[in-house]
Amino acid sequence: MTSLDTLLEQLKALQRRLQGEKLERFRRRVPLGDLLTDRAENAREYGFGEGTTCYDNVLILGDVKVGRHTWIGPGVVLDGQGGLEIGDYCAISSGVQIYTHHTVRRSVQLGAAGMDKESTRIGNGVYIGPNSIVQMGVTIGDKAVIGAMSLVNRDVPAGVKAWGCPARVVGPVDDYL
Repeated sequence: MTSLDTLLEQLKALQRRLQGEKLERFRRRVPLGDLLTDRAENAREYGFGEGTTCYDNVLILGDVKVGRHTWIGPGVVLDGQGGLEIGDYCAISSGVQIYTHHTVRRSVQLGAAGMDKESTRIGNGVYIGPNSIVQMGVTIGDKAVIGAMSLVNRDVPAGVKAWGCPARVVGPVDDYL
């Protein structure tokens, strides 16, 4: 057995042990990166606010600012190439993608145009449901709720529920208060 084979066996044994501990303690199974890292530490390394957590497999690009006590779920994309700001006490659910740029003009003009960028802002106390997409330039107001699998391609006012493709305001969030 080579030293590489030995190392691989040691890594597999470590993964099995850590996975067993995670399963016993939380009844969940996570990828290796999340077994080896701490979500609060991940967020601190990016300079995110106190109490914020971020899974290891979150893709973070560019200038991303996140406030305090925000949860960023697994498989999230935070594109800050045009500037992204996320407030305090938000929940960014699993699979959410938030963009601040696109390359549509660049593509259809066969490279003659550059990347389009515009800042995106998520207010305080916002919930964004799983697998939703927030396009560049959008502002989501404080205490808004975005339903699962929504395409948010325009601003969403504070204190409302919105969902769909494209997302539409469906009413106030009063039933959550």
